[in-house]
Parts: sequence; structure tokens; C-alpha cells
Amino acid sequence: MDSGAIRRRLALGLAVLTASGLLAVAAPGEAQAAASAHCPGRKVRVLPFATGTVLVYKRGGYVCAVTLTKKPGVKRKMSVSVQARGNRPVVDEGRYFYHAGPVMVHAGRRCVWLKGRVGQSSVSSGWILC
Repeated sequence: MDSGAIRRRLALGLAVLTASGLLAVAAPGEAQAAASAHCPGRKVRVLPFATGTVLVYKRGGYVCAVTLTKKPGVKRKMSVSVQARGNRPVVDEGRYFYHAGPVMVHAGRRCVWLKGRVGQSSVSSGWILC
């Protein structure tokens, strides 16, 4: 085998090892990144509570929210709701491993009320983003 073939095989092996190492490092944050990627726009609020966090995003006149659990991988009762003033709330509720939502409403320039729950603990924002 000539030295060119050896170099190519070594380069290929190094590329495979590097790619697998990068995937292993990226995997732990994958659940949170995937959950927050469902909401378009920029993050405008973080509402933490004892067992989770509600992430709030805004784009144009739309408000989107996701409830994340602090202990992913365990199926728990979770919910998230967003209500634009003058309208009914949009709710996602169920037993989930990682997150509830996303839920999105068109609020325009109206205030919104957000709620999130994981297990027995919850958060309620009051009217915000007015």
C-alpha cells in the first residue's frame, strides 16, 4: 500500500472519530434545543418555577410558548397556555417526557396571559407584553 492510500485512510478515520465526538457532545442539550426550536421569533420572557420553565417567544403579532420540565425523560402531567386579552386561551395539556406545547396565538398589540404547569407546581404571568 502506498503512502497516499495510508494518508487517505487515516484522514477518513479521523473524520469519522471527530464527527462521532461532536455528536456525543451535542446530544445532552438536544431536548431543550428541539423544544425551543418549535416557536418562531425571539425569546422575550422566561418564566421559571419549581419544576419547570415557560419560554415565551414573539414574532410579528404572534406569541408562542413552551413549558419545559426540569427533569426530562420522566413522563409527567404538563401544560402550557397562552391567552390574548379578549380571547379564549389556547392550551396544550397532557403527560409528556420533555415539554408541553408549543402553543401560539395572534395577539397583535394586545396583552397576553401565560400559564405553565409541571406536576403540582405552576406559574401564571398575569397580563404581560402589553
